[in-house]
Amino acid sequence: MDDFKQGMRDGIPIAMGYVPVSFTFGLMAVSVGMTWWQALLISVTNLTSAGQFAGLDIMAAGGAYMEMALTEFIINLRYALMSLSLSQKLDSSMTLAHRFAISYGITDEIFGVASSRNSEVGRRYLYGLIAVPFLGWQTGTLFGALLGGVLPQMVSDALGIAIYGMFLAIIIPQAREDGACLKVILLAVILSCGFHWIPVLQKISSGFVIIICAVAASALGAWLYPLENTKEENE
Repeated sequence: MDDFKQGMRDGIPIAMGYVPVSFTFGLMAVSVGMTWWQALLISVTNLTSAGQFAGLDIMAAGGAYMEMALTEFIINLRYALMSLSLSQKLDSSMTLAHRFAISYGITDEIFGVASSRNSEVGRRYLYGLIAVPFLGWQTGTLFGALLGGVLPQMVSDALGIAIYGMFLAIIIPQAREDGACLKVILLAVILSCGFHWIPVLQKISSGFVIIICAVAASALGAWLYPLENTKEENE
């Protein structure tokens, strides 16, 4: 149980960061007409902040199932890449069944902590690392949904923009260090503004706007700023 306990200890800071963000999600879910248990069910079955907020917008706008599926696929595709990378550090105790179970809880922060370990990662450590952030995410969602109708409107509006602060905290440090990353972010912002302000483009639903901006900006960034092949350079 030592590995499991260590995983839980390492997951406490992640859980503390998840609570305010998931609180905002619960708050926003109730504000668009969902019940507290519907908001909690979304958090239990998804465990993805960006995907949940994007999906919430699509549901509130009455979007199509295909729009929802494509949006979630594009936003959460990074988790598949993280899982492939993390699979190289797993020890022999990680059977196929455990891989399926643990894949549910691979988020950006959990991947970062697990992949930073110097030794191999076992299933007990990962279960502990996932368990505490999972509880933190559900707790925040539940309290946000329950208190959504109780808090003053001014407080609710202020908390409603917390998710955007989290996204800025993610992209700004990377943009300051990497000029190519900054240009790709600005391109995505320009495209998003175009869909918001140009009358013809305003008819496109929010889900497809996310898909188009993400794919177009990342594709152009990969074309203009390709990563150099370090293997060829060493040869």
